[in-house]
Amino acid sequence: MQTSAQGHRFLFLQGPHGPFFHRLGRMLAQAGAEVWRVGFNRGDRAFWPTLPNYIPYKGLAEDWATTFRAIVAQKSITDIVLYGDTRPIHAQAVAEARALGLTVHVFEEGYLRPHWVTYERGGANGHSRLMQMSIAQMQAATAQLDMDLPDAPAHWGDMRQHMFWGALYHWFVLTGFWDYRNFRPHRALTVGQEFLLYLRRLAMLPLHRVERLAATFRIKHGGFPYHLVLLQLEHDSSFQMHSPFRTMSEFLTLVVDGFAKGAPPHHHLVFKAHPLEDGRVPVAREIRRLAALHGVTNRIHFVRGGKLARLLNHARTAVTVNSTAAQQVLWRGLPLKVFGAAVYAKPEFVSAQPLPEFFAKPTRPDSRAYRDYRHYLLETSQIPGGFYSALGRRELLRQVVDMMLQSEDPYDALTSGNAAPRQQLRLVN
Repeated sequence: MQTSAQGHRFLFLQGPHGPFFHRLGRMLAQAGAEVWRVGFNRGDRAFWPTLPNYIPYKGLAEDWATTFRAIVAQKSITDIVLYGDTRPIHAQAVAEARALGLTVHVFEEGYLRPHWVTYERGGANGHSRLMQMSIAQMQAATAQLDMDLPDAPAHWGDMRQHMFWGALYHWFVLTGFWDYRNFRPHRALTVGQEFLLYLRRLAMLPLHRVERLAATFRIKHGGFPYHLVLLQLEHDSSFQMHSPFRTMSEFLTLVVDGFAKGAPPHHHLVFKAHPLEDGRVPVAREIRRLAALHGVTNRIHFVRGGKLARLLNHARTAVTVNSTAAQQVLWRGLPLKVFGAAVYAKPEFVSAQPLPEFFAKPTRPDSRAYRDYRHYLLETSQIPGGFYSALGRRELLRQVVDMMLQSEDPYDALTSGNAAPRQQLRLVN
């Protein structure tokens, strides 16, 4: 593998909450690259303490594309770096970058989270190159490789750090509003509302833990077969941009109706909330309403976050829109029904049955094919580490800088035989 920073001029846009993007930019600069950062609010500014290469954008949203082209021309930018490719300022930048022939480096939460981060070029999730790849192509690329794959982790990882950096970021955005008065969040809520939700979630952690333990105990000791629904955040880009639903209520309605029509009468349905669910959408209340409407109240359960493995280990099937947590479902060989676009939504893995039929008699995934798929991801776009904890950032930086400086993206590098050796995953919180 050959890596060189010569000639690279990176322009960073918005990153994950916390110091990761600044640490990444600093290491790229140490390698010899030129690095710039565009900030859109005081939160972006707070996590990029190097002033000389910071470019504040305080203009209107409709002027951003023109400004982006001007920055690229003025700084002779060759690469852009961003976290997620669907928020409006990123989507515009990606479109302009492609037209200008720039390399687009996209970071995302790990497809095999929690102990991995996703690094791709061009796009992620529904825009990932994985969407167009077949399992046969992946099997051919890994045919000469032999490695022991780590088990699917049982817990999320650095969730407290994630919540802390998110709250701090929104505090900076809120208190620095007048410096960037044209900034508008890519989500529906105001910055102040986002900040208050972060604080509320942190304050409610002890109570929610008690509720979660009680609900999990009832399910574990209930002695009934159950199906698991993996919920997502309604405002998450994967749900909004890569699914057929406009609201979470639409998905919940479809699932409860399918369960009531198709599941055996002694089966139960368990809804597991996303670990970052903050109450902006009344999910629990809507589930209770739908359960009563369909006469299945005593067979419906709601669990606030927590460790997925405890519920998956005894589940019969799983249903989701397009949650990355479904990777753990497939690793266990459980039947899976998905409704949105996802990198794992291959015909070998996910059921094509109507939902009532799926609950009644589900088809199982091809577990051998999924193992090959997972092997391919671990050799390409999945990098050990994380954005939010100090340990996770250190592990991530050990490998990702060389991958960004390589001429080929992770998928082409594996095919050509130029992929970097992968470090062993160390499952440490």
